[in-house]
Amino acid sequence: QVQLVESGGGVVQPGGSLRLACATSGFTFRWSPMNWYRQAPGKERELVAFISMTGGTKNYAASVAGRFTISKDNAQNTLYLQMNNLQPEDTAVYRCNAPNLGAWGQGTQVTVSS
Repeated sequence: QVQLVESGGGVVQPGGSLRLACATSGFTFRWSPMNWYRQAPGKERELVAFISMTGGTKNYAASVAGRFTISKDNAQNTLYLQMNNLQPEDTAVYRCNAPNLGAWGQGTQVTVSS
């Protein structure tokens, strides 16, 4: 069955970095565009980044552009989100999503705090 499992979250100080990973199985990852979403308590879910199936197209929310980088390793069936210069407003649960399948990971918590 389709599985998406995130990892790499944690607690980091403002200005710090984290790299999230989303390990996938059960579908043809190289043919799948992918998304990273996040949701903070009391806020709506936000699309953070999109990547096309080949990785040739990447789109970012204005709030993270220039700080976050989405990538996918089609050989390893893994999606990544490199997050630099993290700020307290980046605190949220981050989830990966395969939009063509309607599949979601369980999420990983990112907390940015001094």
